[in-house]
Amino acid sequence: MGAHMAGAGSYAFRPIHAHILVVGWLSLFAWAVYYKVFQTSQTVLAKVQVWSAIIGTVGLTFGMWLNIVKPFNLPEAFTLIIYIGGGVTLLLSYISFCFITLFYREQR
Repeated sequence: MGAHMAGAGSYAFRPIHAHILVVGWLSLFAWAVYYKVFQTSQTVLAKVQVWSAIIGTVGLTFGMWLNIVKPFNLPEAFTLIIYIGGGVTLLLSYISFCFITLFYREQR
């Protein structure tokens, strides 16, 4: 995506590209490392966190693309719902990860 923007000379995808990098790569990578290093006792909350992270990341970036680029001429209310819904889902993922790390107990 970055190479396309540079080659085309258009930076329309800049916010989408930034969110894919920060949320899609950095946050998901950090969470994966945490789950690899630490065994969590809240397995249900961990599953909720992982799935809400995946759904939220896809929803946020896809909704952002629909809202900013407007490729299909969809109603703005529809694209905004996807955009905000993805962001809220991702926010719930961050909050649940915070609870997982705060209440972590080392298993023996």
